[in-house]
Amino acid sequence: MQRWYGKLLGFIAGWLLLRHPAGGVIGAVIGHAFDAGWLAPRRYKDHQVFGLGPEATREEIDQAYRRLISQYHPDRVAGAAPELRAQAEARAAELNAAYDRLRRGRDGRKTRH
Repeated sequence: MQRWYGKLLGFIAGWLLLRHPAGGVIGAVIGHAFDAGWLAPRRYKDHQVFGLGPEATREEIDQAYRRLISQYHPDRVAGAAPELRAQAEARAAELNAAYDRLRRGRDGRKTRH
């Protein structure tokens, strides 16, 4: 379910702070950015790539990474249509980037495979 309350609260706050209808619009736009997750820290977005919450353990992250990368690995879809290969390559790149950022964050340094 998508969040909606950011738009409403932003609209009300913008209208009251600027005392003008344009303030309500500005507040609604900021509220939409909040609801859409544009303002969320990157580490939460990296967890969402794997379908996990920010409280996930190392083992859960590793397990989700192995499961998803085996599903979207470009070698696995080598005989598929070009569009599917391109989608799998993009998803695998997204998974690898998120996993590297999470590993770097939890280990405190960049790791080599």
